[in-house]
Amino acid sequence: MNYDKFISPAVKGLKPSGIRRFFDLVASTEGVISLGVGEPDFVTPDNIRKAAIDSINAGMTTYTSNYGTMELREAVARYLDEQYSIRYNPANEIVITVGTSEAMDITLRTLVSPGDEVLVPEPCYVSYEPGISLCGGKTVYIHTRDEDRFKLTPELLRAAITENTKVLIVPYPSNPTGAIMTREELEEVAAIAIEHDLVVISDEIYSELTYNGLHHVSIASLPGMWERTIVINGLSKGFAMTGWRVGYVCGPVELIGQMLKIHQYTMLCAPIMSQVAAVEALDNSRDSVKYMVEQYDIRRKYLVKRFNEIGLTCFEAEGAFYLFPSIAITGMDENDFAERLLEEESVAVVPGSAFGPGGAGHLRISYAYSMENLKEALNRIERFVEKHRSDR
Repeated sequence: MNYDKFISPAVKGLKPSGIRRFFDLVASTEGVISLGVGEPDFVTPDNIRKAAIDSINAGMTTYTSNYGTMELREAVARYLDEQYSIRYNPANEIVITVGTSEAMDITLRTLVSPGDEVLVPEPCYVSYEPGISLCGGKTVYIHTRDEDRFKLTPELLRAAITENTKVLIVPYPSNPTGAIMTREELEEVAAIAIEHDLVVISDEIYSELTYNGLHHVSIASLPGMWERTIVINGLSKGFAMTGWRVGYVCGPVELIGQMLKIHQYTMLCAPIMSQVAAVEALDNSRDSVKYMVEQYDIRRKYLVKRFNEIGLTCFEAEGAFYLFPSIAITGMDENDFAERLLEEESVAVVPGSAFGPGGAGHLRISYAYSMENLKEALNRIERFVEKHRSDR
């Protein structure tokens, strides 16, 4: 049977994830220390798990409103107001989604029509471009630079805008680089977005994970930006709740109402027990989040120091739980480096080019792992680099 004629050309045109391709190799290798997966190594805190268990024992196993439970929407509204000074009406400006991946999907499908250009600073999360392509849109990559600490600059943004530009994705704190944007830097971006009448999608899933005394700033909180910004966030990263699949999307009712239509015909609602757990997380888990961030910070500082000592130069990332070291000292490309490191030293890392062409010559390193594993992995990487460095 010729299945090819039945498959959508848009789907056939999608490239497989560079991350998944690489981890097919990992699955077939014994004794690997992985620094590749962007998932907290902490178990979801006890009080959050207990809230979900209690909800199941109480018989809470039904559908919820398509918007999500009112209790969770109210908790999200409180959290965003208290943490980031952005205010949303829980009645109709917040939709609870099945993770932030669904939130991004319904946002793109609401905003992007065939031919629309979407600006994406890269290196970036791997799902943006496929989601844009499935809408018939065009991804316009903005190649951020190592010398700018992979931040979106006004000069780079202005140079990318055309008459077809409609949407800008602001993905900070960044996966894969760990870069963040300060209030002053976001103000410059906001002014350009207003000048060119752009809608901004602010992906803030790593908002809890900032270091060096810095606090995440949402671009939606800046003057003139609330009405033109869609905020996407969730509980996977900061609250160690990846498997619970709870995210949310917030914005003006005129846009959220349209997203709700897609959500109700596809996902319907997030699992009710996960929503109950999310209320507990947002309302009563600050101490747990603080502890996890402190542990990530210890690991971050250790890895930045070790990578620079080894010669894999690495700026001090101030957000998320990733570093993005350069492998220029070895003379290898990033794919060759990653595959040979796995083969020779049983350490798994992700080639930077999996996150866009600007990631060439870099690796994404996750430090969501124990210090014991991180120390052993860095010893192996040091041995590998000494063997292969091109300036010997």
